Amino acid sequence: MKLLQDKVAIITGGNSGIGKETARLFASEGARVIITGRRQSVVDAAVEEIGNGAVGFCGDVANTTDHQRLAAMVQAQFGPIDIYMANAGVIDLSSSATVTEEEYDRHFAINTRAAFFGVQTIAPLIREGGNIIVTSSLAATKVLPQHTVYAGSKAALAAFARNWAIEFKERKIRVNILSPGPVETEILGKLGVGEAEFPAFEQQMSNLIPAGRLGRPEELARAALFLAAMGTFVNGIELLVDGGMSLT
Repeated sequence: MKLLQDKVAIITGGNSGIGKETARLFASEGARVIITGRRQSVVDAAVEEIGNGAVGFCGDVANTTDHQRLAAMVQAQFGPIDIYMANAGVIDLSSSATVTEEEYDRHFAINTRAAFFGVQTIAPLIREGGNIIVTSSLAATKVLPQHTVYAGSKAALAAFARNWAIEFKERKIRVNILSPGPVETEILGKLGVGEAEFPAFEQQMSNLIPAGRLGRPEELARAALFLAAMGTFVNGIELLVDGGMSLT
């Protein structure tokens, strides 16, 4: 029996990086997976890559109307769900002195507000005994250069998750936080780490990580699978998957 046989999982931001790799693993373990993303072509390509009957939904997590559209679609096609992973996020690196109002609002709209209203909207669809996974970041608890606004937007998620773990206790819904350290995903390119710069960046990061390397998306996916399927007595925790970087 597969670990997620006949379970239904929604993963926001499942069209790339950790979200896509988690969707792929969940689907291979028998789950019916719905991924979300903002660009239809990217969502479609991810669905094809994930396979196993994955379904895509194009929408903006910063828009509460899109959460409502997602909930209506999922309820009509799948009925109740078992797993909601609030994973979509954005990161721009800036010192506090240079952060614009637009950058600030974008981080909190996508990383914080979207997770809150996503859970608010989707929670009524979650079966008793289901679970919620919130993707945060090592940066929420460890000071990293130029991460101030990003860190703040992610730090709020831990407070949300701990409160939800109590609020949903009557329905036996577990809520946990998955906090990655540096991971080798497409987001590095968005931060200006191109192919030529990557070896130097990788070496710099590796020197800060006791494991001696960057994380891989599949390692985060396996941690998410643990929270979703095997950690049945794990509730309200923050699981750091950072190669020990939090220790340095």
